[in-house]
Amino acid sequence: MLQSEPNMPNILRVVLAWCVHLYTATGLLVAAGMAVLIVSGKPEDLLLALALMLLATFIDSTDGALARLAEVKRYAPSFDGRRLDDLVDFQTYTSLPLLLIWRAGLLPGPWAWLLLLPLLASAYGFSQVSAKTDDGYFLGFPSYWNVVAIYLYLLRPETMVSVLVITGFSILTFVPTRYLYPSQRTPFSRLTIMLSLIWAVLLAVIILGQPHGWEWLTWGSLAFPAYYLLMSWGISVAIWRRKEGEVVSRR
Repeated sequence: MLQSEPNMPNILRVVLAWCVHLYTATGLLVAAGMAVLIVSGKPEDLLLALALMLLATFIDSTDGALARLAEVKRYAPSFDGRRLDDLVDFQTYTSLPLLLIWRAGLLPGPWAWLLLLPLLASAYGFSQVSAKTDDGYFLGFPSYWNVVAIYLYLLRPETMVSVLVITGFSILTFVPTRYLYPSQRTPFSRLTIMLSLIWAVLLAVIILGQPHGWEWLTWGSLAFPAYYLLMSWGISVAIWRRKEGEVVSRR
Protein backbone atom coordinates (compact mmCIF):
# COMPACT_ATOMS: atom_id res chain seq x y z
CA MET A 1 0.00 0.00 0.00
CA LEU A 2 2.79 2.40 0.90
CA GLN A 3 4.55 1.64 -2.36
CA SER A 4 1.50 2.71 -4.40
CA GLU A 5 1.05 6.08 -2.70
CA PRO A 6 3.66 7.91 -4.81
CA ASN A 7 1.76 6.80 -7.93
CA MET A 8 -1.59 8.17 -6.78
CA PRO A 9 -1.16 11.65 -8.33
CA ASN A 10 -0.40 10.06 -11.72
CA ILE A 11 -3.43 7.80 -11.39
CA LEU A 12 -5.63 10.83 -10.77
CA ARG A 13 -4.14 12.58 -13.80
CA VAL A 14 -4.87 9.51 -15.94
CA VAL A 15 -8.47 9.48 -14.72
CA LEU A 16 -8.76 13.21 -15.44
CA ALA A 17 -7.37 12.75 -18.95
CA TRP A 18 -9.91 10.02 -19.71
CA CYS A 19 -12.68 12.21 -18.29
CA VAL A 20 -11.77 14.85 -20.85
CA HIS A 21 -12.03 12.26 -23.63
CA LEU A 22 -15.41 11.26 -22.22
CA TYR A 23 -16.44 14.92 -22.30
CA THR A 24 -15.51 15.06 -25.99
CA ALA A 25 -17.48 11.86 -26.58
CA THR A 26 -20.64 13.47 -25.16
CA GLY A 27 -20.76 15.25 -28.51
CA LEU A 28 -21.81 11.89 -29.95
CA LEU A 29 -24.77 11.81 -27.56
CA VAL A 30 -25.71 15.30 -28.66
CA ALA A 31 -25.37 14.19 -32.30
CA ALA A 32 -27.68 11.23 -31.63
CA GLY A 33 -30.28 13.59 -30.17
CA MET A 34 -29.95 15.88 -33.18
CA ALA A 35 -30.48 12.95 -35.55
CA VAL A 36 -33.66 11.83 -33.80
CA LEU A 37 -35.09 15.35 -33.78
CA ILE A 38 -34.22 15.99 -37.44
CA VAL A 39 -35.79 12.72 -38.56
CA SER A 40 -38.94 13.70 -36.67
CA GLY A 41 -39.12 16.82 -38.80
CA LYS A 42 -41.62 18.63 -36.57
CA PRO A 43 -40.94 22.39 -36.38
CA GLU A 44 -40.48 22.29 -32.61
CA ASP A 45 -38.12 19.32 -32.93
CA LEU A 46 -36.06 21.05 -35.59
CA LEU A 47 -35.67 24.06 -33.30
CA LEU A 48 -34.45 21.75 -30.55
CA ALA A 49 -32.00 20.25 -33.04
CA LEU A 50 -30.66 23.77 -33.68
CA ALA A 51 -30.26 24.24 -29.93
CA LEU A 52 -28.32 20.98 -29.72
CA MET A 53 -26.06 22.25 -32.51
CA LEU A 54 -25.12 25.13 -30.25
CA LEU A 55 -24.49 22.73 -27.38
CA ALA A 56 -22.26 20.59 -29.60
CA THR A 57 -20.34 23.71 -30.62
CA PHE A 58 -19.84 24.65 -26.96
CA ILE A 59 -18.44 21.19 -26.18
CA ASP A 60 -16.11 21.37 -29.17
CA SER A 61 -14.98 24.87 -28.21
CA THR A 62 -14.03 23.87 -24.67
CA ASP A 63 -12.69 20.33 -24.88
CA GLY A 64 -9.41 21.41 -26.48
CA ALA A 65 -8.50 23.70 -23.58
CA LEU A 66 -9.47 21.00 -21.10
CA ALA A 67 -7.33 18.48 -22.98
CA ARG A 68 -4.30 20.75 -22.75
CA LEU A 69 -4.86 21.35 -19.04
CA ALA A 70 -5.23 17.62 -18.39
CA GLU A 71 -2.20 16.82 -20.60
CA VAL A 72 -4.12 14.03 -22.32
CA LYS A 73 -1.25 13.19 -24.66
CA ARG A 74 0.91 12.44 -21.66
CA TYR A 75 -1.58 10.68 -19.40
CA ALA A 76 -3.72 8.91 -22.03
CA PRO A 77 -1.20 8.40 -24.85
CA SER A 78 -2.91 5.32 -26.26
CA PHE A 79 -6.03 7.26 -27.28
CA ASP A 80 -6.24 9.77 -30.14
CA GLY A 81 -8.50 12.56 -28.90
CA ARG A 82 -8.12 14.50 -32.15
CA ARG A 83 -9.52 11.58 -34.13
CA LEU A 84 -12.50 11.35 -31.77
CA ASP A 85 -12.98 15.10 -32.06
CA ASP A 86 -13.00 14.89 -35.86
CA LEU A 87 -15.56 12.07 -35.78
CA VAL A 88 -17.88 14.15 -33.61
CA ASP A 89 -17.29 17.36 -35.52
CA PHE A 90 -18.04 15.88 -38.93
CA GLN A 91 -21.45 14.85 -37.64
CA THR A 92 -22.34 17.97 -35.68
CA TYR A 93 -20.80 20.53 -38.05
CA THR A 94 -21.51 18.90 -41.41
CA SER A 95 -23.64 15.80 -41.95
CA LEU A 96 -26.43 16.53 -39.47
CA PRO A 97 -26.76 20.25 -40.30
CA LEU A 98 -26.99 19.33 -43.98
CA LEU A 99 -29.58 16.69 -43.14
CA LEU A 100 -31.59 19.36 -41.32
CA ILE A 101 -31.43 21.65 -44.36
CA TRP A 102 -32.78 18.80 -46.49
CA ARG A 103 -35.43 17.70 -43.96
CA ALA A 104 -36.72 21.24 -43.53
CA GLY A 105 -37.02 21.67 -47.30
CA LEU A 106 -34.73 24.68 -47.37
CA LEU A 107 -33.43 23.55 -50.78
CA PRO A 108 -36.63 22.33 -52.41
CA GLY A 109 -37.08 20.06 -55.39
CA PRO A 110 -34.23 19.82 -57.88
CA TRP A 111 -31.89 21.95 -55.77
CA ALA A 112 -31.57 19.41 -52.96
CA TRP A 113 -28.71 17.59 -54.69
CA LEU A 114 -26.50 20.63 -54.06
CA LEU A 115 -26.16 19.47 -50.45
CA LEU A 116 -23.71 16.89 -51.79
CA LEU A 117 -21.27 19.75 -52.50
CA PRO A 118 -20.69 20.80 -48.87
CA LEU A 119 -20.67 17.15 -47.84
CA LEU A 120 -17.80 16.35 -50.20
CA ALA A 121 -16.08 19.67 -49.53
CA SER A 122 -16.12 19.01 -45.79
CA ALA A 123 -14.71 15.52 -46.31
CA TYR A 124 -11.86 17.19 -48.18
CA GLY A 125 -11.41 19.85 -45.51
CA PHE A 126 -11.39 17.40 -42.59
CA SER A 127 -8.86 15.18 -44.40
CA GLN A 128 -6.35 17.93 -45.18
CA VAL A 129 -3.04 17.64 -43.33
CA SER A 130 -2.77 21.43 -43.42
CA ALA A 131 -6.37 22.08 -42.31
CA LYS A 132 -4.87 24.06 -39.43
CA THR A 133 -1.89 26.29 -40.11
CA ASP A 134 1.27 26.55 -38.02
CA ASP A 135 0.45 30.17 -37.21
CA GLY A 136 -2.91 29.26 -35.63
CA TYR A 137 -5.62 29.55 -38.29
CA PHE A 138 -7.98 27.27 -40.16
CA LEU A 139 -7.06 26.95 -43.83
CA GLY A 140 -10.11 27.07 -46.07
CA PHE A 141 -13.68 27.51 -44.91
CA PRO A 142 -13.83 25.46 -41.67
CA SER A 143 -17.10 23.60 -42.38
CA TYR A 144 -19.36 25.72 -40.20
CA TRP A 145 -22.43 24.20 -41.83
CA ASN A 146 -24.18 24.23 -38.46
CA VAL A 147 -24.12 28.03 -38.57
CA VAL A 148 -25.33 27.99 -42.18
CA ALA A 149 -28.16 25.62 -41.25
CA ILE A 150 -29.23 27.75 -38.29
CA TYR A 151 -29.54 30.94 -40.33
CA LEU A 152 -31.14 29.33 -43.36
CA TYR A 153 -33.75 27.76 -41.09
CA LEU A 154 -34.46 30.88 -39.06
CA LEU A 155 -34.45 33.40 -41.93
CA ARG A 156 -35.85 31.24 -44.75
CA PRO A 157 -34.28 33.25 -47.60
CA GLU A 158 -35.20 32.81 -51.26
CA THR A 159 -34.06 29.52 -52.76
CA MET A 160 -31.41 31.17 -54.95
CA VAL A 161 -29.89 32.89 -51.92
CA SER A 162 -29.59 29.51 -50.19
CA VAL A 163 -28.09 28.03 -53.36
CA LEU A 164 -25.46 30.79 -53.54
CA VAL A 165 -24.59 30.48 -49.84
CA ILE A 166 -24.17 26.70 -49.96
CA THR A 167 -22.27 26.71 -53.26
CA GLY A 168 -20.10 29.66 -52.28
CA PHE A 169 -18.94 28.27 -48.94
CA SER A 170 -18.37 24.85 -50.53
CA ILE A 171 -15.98 26.45 -53.00
CA LEU A 172 -14.28 28.46 -50.24
CA THR A 173 -13.34 25.17 -48.55
CA PHE A 174 -10.81 24.66 -51.36
CA VAL A 175 -9.47 28.23 -51.31
CA PRO A 176 -6.37 28.47 -49.03
CA THR A 177 -7.68 31.44 -47.07
CA ARG A 178 -7.01 31.69 -43.35
CA TYR A 179 -9.95 31.72 -40.93
CA LEU A 180 -9.88 32.72 -37.29
CA TYR A 181 -9.30 29.88 -34.84
CA PRO A 182 -10.44 31.50 -31.58
CA SER A 183 -8.79 29.03 -29.19
CA GLN A 184 -5.37 29.76 -30.71
CA ARG A 185 -3.26 32.72 -29.65
CA THR A 186 -3.54 34.88 -32.73
CA PRO A 187 -4.34 38.57 -33.25
CA PHE A 188 -7.92 39.37 -32.22
CA SER A 189 -8.39 35.94 -30.58
CA ARG A 190 -9.58 37.44 -27.28
CA LEU A 191 -11.97 39.79 -29.05
CA THR A 192 -13.27 36.91 -31.17
CA ILE A 193 -13.85 34.71 -28.12
CA MET A 194 -15.72 37.48 -26.32
CA LEU A 195 -17.89 38.25 -29.33
CA SER A 196 -18.55 34.55 -29.99
CA LEU A 197 -19.80 34.05 -26.43
CA ILE A 198 -22.21 36.98 -26.77
CA TRP A 199 -23.31 35.67 -30.15
CA ALA A 200 -23.89 32.13 -28.84
CA VAL A 201 -26.05 33.38 -25.97
CA LEU A 202 -27.99 35.58 -28.37
CA LEU A 203 -28.59 32.67 -30.75
CA ALA A 204 -29.74 30.47 -27.88
CA VAL A 205 -32.27 33.14 -26.89
CA ILE A 206 -33.45 33.45 -30.50
CA ILE A 207 -33.83 29.69 -30.99
CA LEU A 208 -35.53 29.01 -27.67
CA GLY A 209 -37.73 32.08 -28.12
CA GLN A 210 -39.14 30.94 -31.48
CA PRO A 211 -41.67 31.52 -32.91
CA HIS A 212 -42.27 34.99 -31.48
CA GLY A 213 -41.44 37.31 -34.36
CA TRP A 214 -37.82 37.91 -33.41
CA GLU A 215 -36.60 38.01 -36.99
CA TRP A 216 -35.01 41.43 -36.46
CA LEU A 217 -32.84 39.96 -33.69
CA THR A 218 -31.79 37.10 -35.95
CA TRP A 219 -30.71 39.57 -38.62
CA GLY A 220 -28.80 41.54 -35.98
CA SER A 221 -26.96 38.44 -34.81
CA LEU A 222 -25.44 38.11 -38.29
CA ALA A 223 -23.03 40.84 -37.21
CA PHE A 224 -20.73 38.26 -35.64
CA PRO A 225 -20.53 35.92 -38.67
CA ALA A 226 -19.88 39.02 -40.80
CA TYR A 227 -17.10 40.10 -38.41
CA TYR A 228 -15.62 36.59 -38.49
CA LEU A 229 -15.52 36.38 -42.29
CA LEU A 230 -14.31 39.92 -42.91
CA MET A 231 -11.61 39.68 -40.24
CA SER A 232 -10.46 36.30 -41.59
CA TRP A 233 -10.31 37.54 -45.17
CA GLY A 234 -8.57 40.74 -44.09
CA ILE A 235 -5.88 38.78 -42.22
CA SER A 236 -5.44 36.50 -45.23
CA VAL A 237 -4.93 39.43 -47.58
CA ALA A 238 -2.43 41.00 -45.16
CA ILE A 239 -0.43 37.75 -44.96
CA TRP A 240 -0.47 37.32 -48.75
CA ARG A 241 0.79 40.89 -49.25
CA ARG A 242 3.51 40.40 -46.66
CA LYS A 243 4.72 37.22 -48.35
CA GLU A 244 4.67 38.92 -51.75
CA GLY A 245 6.72 41.76 -50.29
CA GLU A 246 9.25 39.29 -48.87
CA VAL A 247 9.58 37.61 -52.26
CA VAL A 248 10.11 40.94 -54.02
CA SER A 249 12.70 42.05 -51.47
CA ARG A 250 14.76 38.89 -52.06
CA ARG A 251 15.03 39.57 -55.79
